[in-house]
Amino acid sequence: MKTNQQSGKELRASDISGIQKAALLMIALNVETASQVLKFLDPADIELISAEITRVKNTPSHIVDGVMLDFYGMVTAREYVLEGGLDYAQAVLEKSFGLPKAMEIIEKVKNLTTVKGFDVLKKADSTQLVNFLNKEHPQTIALILSHLNPEQTANAIKELPDNIRSDVAYRIATLGKVSPQTLKQIEKVVDEMAGFSMSQSISKVGGTKSLAAILNKTNVNMGKEILDQIEQKDPDVAMEIKRLMFLFEDIVKIQDKDIQRLLKEVDRKDIALALKVADEKLRDKIFGNMSERAADLLKEELQYMGMVKLKEVEGAQARIIDILKNLEESGEISLNLRGSQEEVYV
Repeated sequence: MKTNQQSGKELRASDISGIQKAALLMIALNVETASQVLKFLDPADIELISAEITRVKNTPSHIVDGVMLDFYGMVTAREYVLEGGLDYAQAVLEKSFGLPKAMEIIEKVKNLTTVKGFDVLKKADSTQLVNFLNKEHPQTIALILSHLNPEQTANAIKELPDNIRSDVAYRIATLGKVSPQTLKQIEKVVDEMAGFSMSQSISKVGGTKSLAAILNKTNVNMGKEILDQIEQKDPDVAMEIKRLMFLFEDIVKIQDKDIQRLLKEVDRKDIALALKVADEKLRDKIFGNMSERAADLLKEELQYMGMVKLKEVEGAQARIIDILKNLEESGEISLNLRGSQEEVYV
């Protein structure tokens, strides 16, 4: 980072990129503080900032001061916005920085919150989410949760009251074009949660694929309960969700040659754990694709297996499912999950 001598103009803080500003800020902070800040950034951003830090040389002090002032202004503005809204924040900042700088800072805050309205929600834990969403209409809850990652949504769904859990799940599966009225309600909820306005356009969200990914992250019993209730309400939607999911018991639908391929990759301890709560039909399917000696050893292991935690069983089942999906993605096996059970192989 050097002064712009070729153009005869002095470099200003406003002339450098966001990544360069972030690098300068990390350098200006002490090592301990900078390391704590980096923990909250995406790996890709950390890589870019780290690379930029190595390129920083002889940066004029007025540039560093300008970057620090920008950062301080943004942090201060956020606090003022949370306290009394944008107008209040601008009035306070104007007294500190003058009108032009105050307007510049407020514009940056508005742009950041408009583009990343749901980023605030993504940092909330499931308990915080549910505490804020409990009082909202199930459609509003569904729309918000459909924008989060499947694991976060699954954790939130677990904590929803029993009387609305399956309704919210069904609404996620059937979400489509969002009405302006619903969008206004979402903005209100986000305002209450984060003190910011969210005006990004939302079109097609949710859907059966989204809910399938979410249910794959919930525990087996809850996933089954939600699917059963959706099936009572809309059998077609429930069937589509099941086709997009892969449940451990679906292994009975796989061809024998593919199960044999699976068994070559799976740890025997995981097979025993996974079959601990499996029905006879699934157990027989697995036994039938093993050598007689291997099947006998597995049956003996199951017979003498003591009590185990349900989460250990579900963990083993999840690891086996992950192996199955990897084998399918590599083209080594074919899972009959995307179409009907009557799909014909030749």
